[in-house]
Amino acid sequence: MLTMKDIASHVGVSVSSVSLVLSGRGEGRVNASVAQRIKQVADELGYVPNQLARSLKTKQSRTIGMVSDQVATVPFSGHMLAGAQQAAWDSGFMLMLIDTYGNDEVQTPAVQSLLQRNIEGLIVATNFHKLVELPLVPPTMPVVILDGRPSVEDAHPTVDYVVPDEELGAYTSTRLLIEAGHTRIGFCDVRAYPIASRLRARGHERALAEAGLRRDESLTVVAEDAATRFAVEPARQLLDREDRPTAVFCFSDQTAMGFYQVARHLGLDIPGDLSIAGFDNQEFVAEALDPGLTTVQLPHRDMGEWAVRRVVGRLDGSLDGAEREGFLMPCAPVLRHSIGPPSGT
Repeated sequence: MLTMKDIASHVGVSVSSVSLVLSGRGEGRVNASVAQRIKQVADELGYVPNQLARSLKTKQSRTIGMVSDQVATVPFSGHMLAGAQQAAWDSGFMLMLIDTYGNDEVQTPAVQSLLQRNIEGLIVATNFHKLVELPLVPPTMPVVILDGRPSVEDAHPTVDYVVPDEELGAYTSTRLLIEAGHTRIGFCDVRAYPIASRLRARGHERALAEAGLRRDESLTVVAEDAATRFAVEPARQLLDREDRPTAVFCFSDQTAMGFYQVARHLGLDIPGDLSIAGFDNQEFVAEALDPGLTTVQLPHRDMGEWAVRRVVGRLDGSLDGAEREGFLMPCAPVLRHSIGPPSGT
């Protein structure tokens, strides 16, 4: 590692002079031309301050730890990491990540490892909206749960969390179908994600009620999981009948893909015979479908940015005295071409 001693040797000055200049304390204490030469040599040699040594001296590591549960290995959830990384960088912090790959036994040693590296705040990230058991950390350390909620409300005095506004997102997606003129709208729910399922069903039902439409239980089907293959049979149940709906709101974009497949098999045109709205904006699915799927954005990147800003706000004192917050991140609509008016109108 390049040191201040190396720079001092190149310039022909003392190490203390290099230290003064590179720490911004050289004005009036080091000759201006010498100071300029020190900066030039430091840049040319690619000098980087020893952050570990600085943190030992200042007791500030400028590092935020993140423990994630399969987030790093799920393509569209990875946007949370990108948002968090950028927000940390913009705030002068480094993000240190350990992914547990879904192994709960790894979380405790992972957090301990981060604490040993003098992190100043902790983010616990999950790959879908669920209840999270908080790890044991010092009570003064800011903690944010990213895409989850604390399983015990008073588990930590400074825990905040951010989740997508599942209900409003489902409301928005269903409203797009209603505004296109549909009154007979199906819903494909998913059993594997109980929190999101409950909230998305509530949003769907609220949109119907506000439009004066009666919820028809026969138009709701349930898939075991959000993956496409689990949606095929529920889609067939809903679409292969004489009184099929003219539109369907699907729990996820992958679920919607199953409906596309069954609709094609049954000879139904999208959106001529059947309109479909999704949820997630999983780009490699929604954009690849033909026609492109109208959906709502699962705001992973925005949530990652919010989590880091919240930790930094706790650390810099701008949130002193602020109550713990659970923030609902809006899910914006993404319009493509899978919605049209009901056939015959």
